[in-house]
Amino acid sequence: MQNQAAPTSAIYFAPLLPWQSTLWEQMTTRAQHPDKPLPHAMLAAGMSGLGKRAFIWRLTAWLLCNQRGNHPMGACGHCESCHWLKSGTHPNLQVLPRASLPCDPQEPVTTTNDDSSKKVTKPKDSTIKVDDIRAIQPFIYQGGQGLKICVIDNAEQMTIAAANALLKTLEEPQSFVHLLLITDFKAKLLPTINSRLQQLPIQRIDPEVALDFVQRSLGGVIQKEAVNSAQIQQLLTISRGAPLSAMTLAQSPWYGKRALWLTTWQALFSNKRSAIAASDYWQKEVSLTDFIQLSELMIGDIQSCLLSLPVLQQDIDFQSVLQHHQPSFDDISALLSELNAIKIALQQNVQEKVAYDKLMAQLAAF
Repeated sequence: MQNQAAPTSAIYFAPLLPWQSTLWEQMTTRAQHPDKPLPHAMLAAGMSGLGKRAFIWRLTAWLLCNQRGNHPMGACGHCESCHWLKSGTHPNLQVLPRASLPCDPQEPVTTTNDDSSKKVTKPKDSTIKVDDIRAIQPFIYQGGQGLKICVIDNAEQMTIAAANALLKTLEEPQSFVHLLLITDFKAKLLPTINSRLQQLPIQRIDPEVALDFVQRSLGGVIQKEAVNSAQIQQLLTISRGAPLSAMTLAQSPWYGKRALWLTTWQALFSNKRSAIAASDYWQKEVSLTDFIQLSELMIGDIQSCLLSLPVLQQDIDFQSVLQHHQPSFDDISALLSELNAIKIALQQNVQEKVAYDKLMAQLAAF
């Protein structure tokens, strides 16, 4: 029998990430002391892979839980509130954009990447508009029973008008209402928004804790091969110390094809393989999005090597490859520009094969 995938609502009740235990204790202790309540508006900001969303959804479930006094380590999972969360119909929770809700009873809108058609559909617009903010204001200002929570995910996607509309809400805090904002790009938030939010210390992760977590989570195996501490450390280095990103990287379909990328590049610049043949081959191996991620990582280390800087991937001998061919910095700039152009094109109705062919032609000239 095949294992069924865990429901998306499971994030509400997932185990606490080890580097978040101190923050969790601080938040839950404050929530139960009326003389020093939780801030009205909080911000979970930092790069992807730190577990910001895991913490916010877990805290949301616990704050709404009817039995939280008896369950200090997380929502009970069995009360009426927890059942509402599982069904995506909690009356005291509002989420923007709607697609960020861990469990949505409505038909989900998905972005497909169908290798059979080689066509990438345009993703759903994630912009948070002023009408979206206005739509949640009755929820915030109208009376009701119990605590209310409004989560705004990808808060940097708010338009200026939306941010200004939210500003009024932040300036007029309501009793028993918490606004929880999440962003991977804090610098993109308006300064007036930032100044009215209390940022959660989500970014501080002890390197040893991160190393141990990734090691245990991967079970000592990456893509069916035994892994050592040096390989785990490399994953964390590439992921800038973010444990969840390191795990995603280890399990990605392209990470194990880094040496193959170099082999393809060598074959292209030595005219041993045509760009079309290379494109046809790689289309069967990984999606174009994955190949772009792979290419950005490899180009970054090639550039570092040319500048005599440390590379991220210590398990690859870039010096040997560059003895035979060294791209100019103009070539590097041109290839990176092409990668960015293709990423933009992927947000539209673009044929993946066409984009793949174009990219391989650019790589052949690299």
